[in-house]
Amino acid sequence: MNYGKAFKIVRALTGLRQKELAQLLDIDPSHISLIEKGTRNPSMNTLETLAQKTGIPVHLVSLLASEEADLKGATAEELHLVGESLAQLLLKPQKA
Repeated sequence: MNYGKAFKIVRALTGLRQKELAQLLDIDPSHISLIEKGTRNPSMNTLETLAQKTGIPVHLVSLLASEEADLKGATAEELHLVGESLAQLLLKPQKA
């Protein structure tokens, strides 16, 4: 799993900078940087907080973190596109 990739995608979808995401998650900005570089993995608590604060379900964050070796029957590119599409749908403003 590449949670660094997932965090970058979540930040891109939400328009947040590392510092802003760190404030949202109540963690040090350097921790976000280390996660995105792949030198640290987020705790389950951090993943749950990320999901809660951004509105992106934790299962989708895990899908965004998936790599080809983590999954059977689909390429990483296919799953990456599915994950991004789902995230965009979730973040799309709802019509009243």
